[in-house]
Amino acid sequence: MRPTATRAELTDGDLIQLSASRPEAFGSVFDRHATTIHRYLSRRAGTTLADDLTAETFLTAFRSRAGYDTGRPDALPWLYGIAANLLRGHQRAETRQYHALARTGIDLALAGHDDRVSARVDASEQVRALAGALARLNAGERDVLTLISQAQLSYPEVAEALGIPLGTVRSRLHSARKRLRAALPHLNETNGIDDE
Repeated sequence: MRPTATRAELTDGDLIQLSASRPEAFGSVFDRHATTIHRYLSRRAGTTLADDLTAETFLTAFRSRAGYDTGRPDALPWLYGIAANLLRGHQRAETRQYHALARTGIDLALAGHDDRVSARVDASEQVRALAGALARLNAGERDVLTLISQAQLSYPEVAEALGIPLGTVRSRLHSARKRLRAALPHLNETNGIDDE
C-alpha cells in the first residue's frame, strides 16, 4: 500500500488492508461499489429486497475482509460473489419476479410509476417470453448469465465471483444460451443470447 496515496488513488485491496487498523476505510469500498451491487441485485430480486441484500453484502464483506486477497486491486468480483451467494437464499423470490415479468412485461426493478403505466400498455411479448425462459433456467445458469449480461463481468470474473472453475462458467453459459434459444427461437443474435 502506498503510504502517501489519497483515498481516491488507493485500490480496493489497499483500502481493505487499511481497514484492518482503520475500519472506516472500508467505507470507500462501499462508496465505490454500492450502486453497482445494488443495481445488480435490483434486477435479480427487486428494489426492496436489493436494499437489504446490498447492506447484507457489504456487512458480510466487512466481516470477512481479513480473508480478502489484498493483492487484487478490484473488489467488485468478490462483492458480486457475496451478493450472488446471498441471492441463493432468495431464489424463490427471484423466480416469482421473473414469472411476474413474463406475465406483465414490466421490469419492476427499473420502472417508475409513469413507466409502469406506459409499460402495461406497451408490454412486449418478447420481454414476457424472455422472462419466462429466465425463470425456467436453473440457479447456476441464471447466476452466470446475469453476471455476464447484466453486470458485464468477464468469464474469469464470474468464475471468481461464484467460486467456480472457468470451464463451469463456460458450460453454464452455453447451456443457458442453448435453453434460451430453444425457448425463444424468434429472438435473433442481437438480443444477447448468441454464443461468443
